[in-house]
Amino acid sequence: MAEEKGGQRLSGVTRGLAVVGAGALVLGAATVAMDLFGSPLPYSIKEKLDCALDSDEFMQFLSAVTDGTVRRARVTRLRNGEEFYPAQLEAIRGARKAVNLEQYEFEEGQVSRAFLDALTERAGAGVEVRLTVDAAGSFHTRDSYFDGLRAAGGQVRWYHPLRPSQWQELNNRTHRKLLIVDGETGFIGGAGIADYWRYSSAKVPAWRDTMFRMEGTGVTGLISTFSENWLESSGEILSGEKQFGFEAKAEGPPGFVVLSTPHGGGTQARILFQALIKSARRSLRITTPYFLPDRSARGALIEAARRGISVQILTAGPHIDHPIVRKLSRQSSRRLLEAGAEIFEYQPAMIHAKLMTVDREWSVAGSTNFDHRSFALNDEVNLAVLDREVAAGIERDFEEDLRESRRLTPAMLAERRFFLLDHAVKWES
Repeated sequence: MAEEKGGQRLSGVTRGLAVVGAGALVLGAATVAMDLFGSPLPYSIKEKLDCALDSDEFMQFLSAVTDGTVRRARVTRLRNGEEFYPAQLEAIRGARKAVNLEQYEFEEGQVSRAFLDALTERAGAGVEVRLTVDAAGSFHTRDSYFDGLRAAGGQVRWYHPLRPSQWQELNNRTHRKLLIVDGETGFIGGAGIADYWRYSSAKVPAWRDTMFRMEGTGVTGLISTFSENWLESSGEILSGEKQFGFEAKAEGPPGFVVLSTPHGGGTQARILFQALIKSARRSLRITTPYFLPDRSARGALIEAARRGISVQILTAGPHIDHPIVRKLSRQSSRRLLEAGAEIFEYQPAMIHAKLMTVDREWSVAGSTNFDHRSFALNDEVNLAVLDREVAAGIERDFEEDLRESRRLTPAMLAERRFFLLDHAVKWES
């Protein structure tokens, strides 16, 4: 009898644990779906935006809703690691006052060693060197890797260290990739610091990416961005002549830097993209490694395609570093194809650039992926610039990349879905 009661109690405990386990799985699946596909809160622009995209009125509107200060800077496009790494290293080696570097990925290897050597030499020469590294994005990098830089006088801080005491911040990462030298030269784009952006291996071709060099007063926006994460990581408010005694000139096309952080609502990047998509008259060209638009972003693209806008999206193909994202992306693309949008997958290598052009007038470049995590969970930064020459350069690259890409068709989307995808995609559609 006692054995029967003991067995019944054990059976009840087992059922209870099973229920708890099932509940945890459901909660986990819901959390994953929210992180991937976003909140059901709809984002939209009700009023028709009739002003010309190159007008002062539109510039004022866009800068106001994104909280971006309009400044001028000369912008140079740098394609792939063979171009942007040498340019960045040259700028660091020529620094006279201060170098501020912020990275999501700073991985041990040949590329990062070249950067550390340059930073360490400058720190030893009296230049203020500060480095912010995301603790999750650079998880495999040892803290001791930076000892030489610290010994030379450089400062290194980890953004949101992975500690139980900071569990509330674990889902918020700085995904920004920034370099500012002497307050006058800056770099912004999609590439971190790791060997796979520069060197091919037997199995992994070098990644395709784009960075931009900025020179002029527009670099001030990058300083503001770096200052935000440096303050959060170190408690120090940047100040002093070495940081702010620069003489940048107001030359080049107008534009502004857009900071996006969940601490400020996390909506600035989403507003920027949504407003530009809504305002397009002729064409939208989007390059993104991870194409997982939430309901509102996907709806805006569908609406654009249906009103005759040429919508072309270039995303990662077989070399993607997160294969599940490719499967998810394909499942969320069906309605876009039906509306007339074109979606291409890059074939030769992992494509990691984050770019958008609108009507060959506006260009957006930065760290933001076209997904919910970038729009609402990460700290991101983008440059929005009004310049036909900059847009033309990005579109030339886009056309070249398309020649090495495969266009998606509805038949390709008929693959078997994951059980989570069926519910997540239906919930978002």
